[in-house]
Amino acid sequence: MSAPDFRQRLLGMQDNLLSFAMKLTANKEDAHDLLQDTTCKALVNEHKFIDDSNFKSWVFTIMRNIFINNYRRIVRVQTVVDKSDDLYQLNLPQLENPETPETAYAIKEVSRSIANLPDDYRKPLSMHVAGFKYQEIADKLNLPLGTVKSRIFFAKKRLQADLED
Repeated sequence: MSAPDFRQRLLGMQDNLLSFAMKLTANKEDAHDLLQDTTCKALVNEHKFIDDSNFKSWVFTIMRNIFINNYRRIVRVQTVVDKSDDLYQLNLPQLENPETPETAYAIKEVSRSIANLPDDYRKPLSMHVAGFKYQEIADKLNLPLGTVKSRIFFAKKRLQADLED
């Protein structure tokens, strides 16, 4: 199959792939990310496709494998392994924010940096941290989606610069 034919067939399947991604992720943004990852991987591995095989099946398998690998990576990162002799760590309550002077100071420093951000950056960032999706933030603030994403990005960059030490 020639490169233009390959790309044309791949672009023609985008709607089907997005539907499958939505079934896998149950989240529109994650589905679009999965679709993008799948398209990129298919294009990179174009030379591995055999003309006699089913193109649709090949691309859907790539998407399924990317989803499974991402899921396994997330589960592995969230797994707590207790290597103590008496499994003491498993019986400790898992505190999200342990109350220590260092933690309290860090929280105050981060809060101060966030408070110093201009309203245009602080509001979208605060909503994003609170768990709102990009589209929800855009709807509530009456802003285009791209503007919301860029403001959150620039707010994070400013915080990184402020809290660099």
